[in-house]
Amino acid sequence: MLTPHSEPTRERATESASARSISAVLPRPRGGGSASPAPRTGPPRPAYELPVLLGIVAVAAVLTLWGVDDSSFHGFYAAGVRSMTDSPVAFFYGSFDPGNTITIDKLPGYLWPQALSALVLGFHPWALVLPQAIEGMACVVLLHGLVRRWAGVPAGLLAAGFLTLTPVFVGLGRSVTEDSSFTLLLLLAAGATQRATERGRGRWLLLAGVWVGMAFQCKMLEAWAVLPALAVTYLVAAPTALRRRLLDVALAGAVAFAVSVSWMVVATLTPASDRPYLDGTTDNSAYGLVVGYNFLTRFHGLDAAAAGSVAPNESLRTAGAGPGMGDSVWKMFSPGIATQTGWLYPLAALGVVGGAWALWRRRAARTDRVLAGHVLWGAWLATFFLVFSFGSVTGHTYYMGVVAVALAAMGGAGAVRAWQVYLKGGRRAWALPGVIAVNLAWCVTLTLWYPHFFPWCVPAAAALGLVALVLSCIRRRPRLVTAGLAAGLAAVLLIPAAWSASALSLRYNQPGSLARVGPTNHRVGNLLAKLGPTRERLLAYLTAHQGGAEYLAAVPGWWEAAPYIISANAHVLPVGGFTGRAPYPTSGGFRQLIDTGRLRYVVLRRAEAIRSLRRAATPTAVITRWTVGHCAVVPPAAYGSGDRTEALYDCGPDHDGRLGPMHVKVSHRR
Repeated sequence: MLTPHSEPTRERATESASARSISAVLPRPRGGGSASPAPRTGPPRPAYELPVLLGIVAVAAVLTLWGVDDSSFHGFYAAGVRSMTDSPVAFFYGSFDPGNTITIDKLPGYLWPQALSALVLGFHPWALVLPQAIEGMACVVLLHGLVRRWAGVPAGLLAAGFLTLTPVFVGLGRSVTEDSSFTLLLLLAAGATQRATERGRGRWLLLAGVWVGMAFQCKMLEAWAVLPALAVTYLVAAPTALRRRLLDVALAGAVAFAVSVSWMVVATLTPASDRPYLDGTTDNSAYGLVVGYNFLTRFHGLDAAAAGSVAPNESLRTAGAGPGMGDSVWKMFSPGIATQTGWLYPLAALGVVGGAWALWRRRAARTDRVLAGHVLWGAWLATFFLVFSFGSVTGHTYYMGVVAVALAAMGGAGAVRAWQVYLKGGRRAWALPGVIAVNLAWCVTLTLWYPHFFPWCVPAAAALGLVALVLSCIRRRPRLVTAGLAAGLAAVLLIPAAWSASALSLRYNQPGSLARVGPTNHRVGNLLAKLGPTRERLLAYLTAHQGGAEYLAAVPGWWEAAPYIISANAHVLPVGGFTGRAPYPTSGGFRQLIDTGRLRYVVLRRAEAIRSLRRAATPTAVITRWTVGHCAVVPPAAYGSGDRTEALYDCGPDHDGRLGPMHVKVSHRR
């Protein structure tokens, strides 16, 4: 690996032209105690910046858009998007089904771009993936600008490159999850905070509050995790009086809160009869959806029932996929997460520790631009790292998008700063080669969990590391030293780049999936999004016999309802919501639908029907048991089915025991 050869007596003489050129494009720290605002423009744009940035964005475009025509529908999200394109009410509330009976189990903001894309381009799998790819490329450009303004052009380009080659970020651009839009909105909030801090203008901080509020519509309370980083940055470094800074932060916090809860307020004030039931809740409340189901249940040992929340299935807590996916406080270092997000942990640590050390040594002014950047990204990284360490991510590595951008920012800034120190020589010159060696060893260690996945990566990375070691020994040739640095970084980036590039193969990632890239994701297609021949015949029978009913059939579980919605936009009634435990429809509401003729048929899996006879009194089990006991089975031959796994029940006027009560009381508790 790179080995420094410090020669203190010749430090000034051996400083190369490369070091001077890098220093020329880095922002000059403001010395003293001056509180004058930063200049309106960033550092000069060198000739190489735009071509390199365009090249990085082009790589990001290839990694995210390649094979987009082979996208698959994700059963749950695609059904919601299909329903949301039917009406403004469904669009605003995020209805899961075309009948607007129940919503998805999250706030719908992250699906709005997908629904708009489907309205404009048609309901195709690739149309639902395209918004995330565009958002991902926008994140790369925006992160470059943020880091450039803070730490200079080389750092900005490195950060953009690091992010582009992070597997989880590639996966986000090829997925249908909420984290791509969520990350973009938080980066916009960081950009507004950066400008507010440099200029001491509160209106930019208010705009940051708006962006955070919009991010809340994507991931709810997780959006507020960025507020400490934004607030501390402004309070520490804005060139205004403390009283003004406190007032600006308070006003921005109020704006963030108001925009955040705007959807919740509308949902709360709208009569329940005029909107769909809010999934994940026991009381149809926006508070239960946001605070209970999507927050308290993410932490072990907390009782969400008090917040009006449905308790999640236990399987959701332990849904880790792939070797090494843990759910302890050390999960961020487990191979299941680190191979998607954390290849550059050592370089990012260099950025945090090395930057803090440099600022302390030169006694940076409070309003120093570099100090502000370190506070922003350091607080961002620490906050989200701790949140995910103690919260449950249930195997969903796509949560890590907000961690990836902070790692890229700190890694880029740290590498450039350490490179300057390395070129100058001295006792601290060992930092960069030492960290690169540690980072390479960390990457190799992670690959040992997947020895059959691209086995050539380790020897290739080792060979590049050896080249870096040889070139770094020739300190009298600045160009060779620069080439040594490039070889060292290439050795570190080779393995994560190979993982990211594996997304170009459907074997390791399919557009429309949940953002995992590499050997732990090799499921192609989604059977929940397709109607097979048997269900097509069943749908034809239900359509022919619908009569005046509002719904074709009731179908317990979203996984059973999704194929009918995605393939035919069929008005089926999903029972129980995402977990199957939401009390909608209630037993009384279900009977009323049948008695009024709005619902006649119920589709059940035979195994599910049998299990319901022994199951606890969940709302779905109660309805299933009543259906089995009081409705007539339609002979499979009537709709041309030889499938014995599903059964169709007729609960129409002539069914047996229509007036029979539902004797089992519904319980909302676990």
